[in-house]
Amino acid sequence: MGRQFYIYIMSNFKNNVLYIGVTNDLVRRVYEHRSKLIDGFTKKFNVTKLVYYEIFDSPENAIIREKQLKGGSRQAKIDLIVKENPGFDDLYDKII
Repeated sequence: MGRQFYIYIMSNFKNNVLYIGVTNDLVRRVYEHRSKLIDGFTKKFNVTKLVYYEIFDSPENAIIREKQLKGGSRQAKIDLIVKENPGFDDLYDKII
């Protein structure tokens, strides 16, 4: 199997902040967010829960999807999460 790429959505404890990112190492990247190792949006707004992700075989397709999600409405993002993860559960333990 070739290298995998991911788009992911993270949220905070109250589920009122959403962050969308793309990575080639989902476990490492989510760990960095959870541990607040990188200054920026997720650290500032305490975004530590992985609530959604998709897997891609190419970085180009992952980036296209990331831009599509970022360009969509907040409600579309929430609907996508709820469809797969209705409780906004933290999925981190499922990927490690």
